Amino acid sequence: MKYLKSKVVAEIGCNHKGDMEIAREMIKIAAIFCKADYVKFQKRNPSELLSEEQYSNPHPNPVNSYGRTYGEHREYLELSLEQHRELKAYCGQFGIGYSTSVWDITSAKEIASLSPDYIKIPSASNTHEKMLIYLCDNYDGDIHLSLGMTLNNERDQIISLFKEKNRLASLVLYHTTSAYPVKFEDLCLLEIKRLIEAFGSMVKAIGFSGHHLGIFADVIAYSLGATWVERHFTLDRTWKGTDHAASLEPDGLRRVKRDLMNARKTLAFKNAEMLDVEIPGREKLKWRKSAA
Repeated sequence: MKYLKSKVVAEIGCNHKGDMEIAREMIKIAAIFCKADYVKFQKRNPSELLSEEQYSNPHPNPVNSYGRTYGEHREYLELSLEQHRELKAYCGQFGIGYSTSVWDITSAKEIASLSPDYIKIPSASNTHEKMLIYLCDNYDGDIHLSLGMTLNNERDQIISLFKEKNRLASLVLYHTTSAYPVKFEDLCLLEIKRLIEAFGSMVKAIGFSGHHLGIFADVIAYSLGATWVERHFTLDRTWKGTDHAASLEPDGLRRVKRDLMNARKTLAFKNAEMLDVEIPGREKLKWRKSAA
């Protein structure tokens, strides 16, 4: 098995706290210090996503709220299409890719107009058939899709839709467990092998989106065949907001990138009975009957 080079995605999501200066700083650090391949934001239209009751109710965890109601909270954290356009251009200055998760049809249309390399479908919206159809029909880039909190029959319906639209070759499926943070026993990384066995020959790639603590599981996911590794990214895990605690700070993300690059070097068979690097040691240390 030949291991492809991994791609590391720094998922900023809404960890920018609605502040463009923080968003730009996160892009710069992810690119220069962490050497990530992509940053990924989120785009939502709260009035489209939420019922009137959900919009007007208070945030379930008020200490993390940026508004009087959950709807106001979500609106506060949203960046406009023009701000996303600016961030995409800013990514280009630092040689890092830009992407965004879209949660609804309005957001999908807006982000598709920016023509990013790929658009992500979060687990929460992967059964939004209208949005999937729109992207398949109107967006030429790759579509990445997470399978958290998704039943097998729902997953199979997604695959069928992409097959009917002749878009499987541009689909990247992510294994993920939708909890924040995820306990190690709930990561279930062998599901990556199951996805590869079932769909690896059909889709473009298999990825892993992790919400766990630490970084060792990312290397395991890669060794099992996940070539895209996505981790939530923040500048400070103590910041106000629900995602920061399940995110990596810059040095953590830097180590993920470093370890995945090194992991690829290790995952190989010997190209000879004895490697060249072993020969000096053999000459010096190997027991010989004649020397006894």
